[in-house]
Amino acid sequence: MITAGAILSLVMIIFFSTVCNSDPDLLFDYCVADTTSAAASFHFNGLPCIDPATACADHFATSALSEPTDPSATLFGFNATMTSPAASLPGANAQGLAMARVDLAPGGMAPLHSHPRASEVALVISGGVLVGFADTSYRLYTQRLRAGEAFVFPRGMVHFMRNEDASSPAVVLSGLNSQNPGAQLVPFSAFLTEPRLPDEVVKKTFRITGQDVQRIQRSLGGS
Repeated sequence: MITAGAILSLVMIIFFSTVCNSDPDLLFDYCVADTTSAAASFHFNGLPCIDPATACADHFATSALSEPTDPSATLFGFNATMTSPAASLPGANAQGLAMARVDLAPGGMAPLHSHPRASEVALVISGGVLVGFADTSYRLYTQRLRAGEAFVFPRGMVHFMRNEDASSPAVVLSGLNSQNPGAQLVPFSAFLTEPRLPDEVVKKTFRITGQDVQRIQRSLGGS
């Protein structure tokens, strides 16, 4: 005979397993993104699917990462091209992954930043790149990578990439375990929010003066 205590225990197990689980697995082989304007008017954790019977090989392929960008024209000398189910890789929808091509100008850098929803593995395609991240104990892990070498940035950890060659560009290919990993650049989060962080918060955080705050904001392109 099933007791009330056993029923309560079963209910609690189901409840906590539901709360603690990650996103559910797909019930189809794939969920090719429906990028029509009508579908885009709805908000999902991902994008709605087309009829699987209408999927084709082109949905799972992309050339978005094949073309280099010009990182020298940007503030830090880097440019990142990322795949997107909505724009360049509909077959990746709901698969929990994205890819990015990072072009680094000579001496260029992807400054301190984090991806709040993804871990990242970075593979150097060409050039020599210094990479690193800091963990929550403020321990720094750095490595110099050459073409063919890779490095993992754990999810949410602040990290960077820097091209150590002052005369040649570098290219890094990254894989991330989220179709929307997010990217938060530390200097922009601290100095270019809209509206701005209170000056007193920024000054006390970085132990700088009001003039320093204004100078840094201007140097980052703010007003």
